[in-house]
Amino acid sequence: MRTLVNSLRLITVIAVVAAVLGQWLVSSTLPAYNPFNFFGYFTIQSNILIGIAFAVTLVAAARRKRADLGMSVLRGAATVYIATTGIVYNTLLVGAAVENTVPWSNDLLHKWIPLYAVLDWLLFSDRARLLFRHIWWFLLYPAVWTLVVLVRGATDGWVPYPFLDPSQGYGVVTLYCIGVGVTIALLGVLVVGMSRLRLVKV
Repeated sequence: MRTLVNSLRLITVIAVVAAVLGQWLVSSTLPAYNPFNFFGYFTIQSNILIGIAFAVTLVAAARRKRADLGMSVLRGAATVYIATTGIVYNTLLVGAAVENTVPWSNDLLHKWIPLYAVLDWLLFSDRARLLFRHIWWFLLYPAVWTLVVLVRGATDGWVPYPFLDPSQGYGVVTLYCIGVGVTIALLGVLVVGMSRLRLVKV
């Protein structure tokens, strides 16, 4: 079972690298390309984080080390973020016009990788039991990301997603931010709760 789980995680890491690279190879050729904009998307960052979390887990498995609390918090946080990416994309961003999107990369980044990451956390037992106070750590990174995006939207006008566009009014943007924040907190509760389950022993 451990070999199968490690193989699935390795495939996921490879999929993250391929999907991000595939989209970057197209985006980087555009006249308006800006690396800070490309890597500023929560989608890109959350996929990179889940890839790093799985890579760290694979290294620990190769060394035959059990997942400690710090490693589990990292993977739990990355699971929350990638699940948020999947939920937001498939609700708030359905039908949004995005130019020069690579279809297979888009599907991996927004659908299949989030789905696998959640199932991996739910099913496999090689993670420490998290505490509900860890949810505050889960919220820290999205809060900083949102603040940076809002500052950029108010200064240079760049926003990664339409629902964060200040032109629709900061009241509307605030409501969206609160909604996403609540979603992340609820996902954090679920991730912490699932860390106590041991459905498939690894």
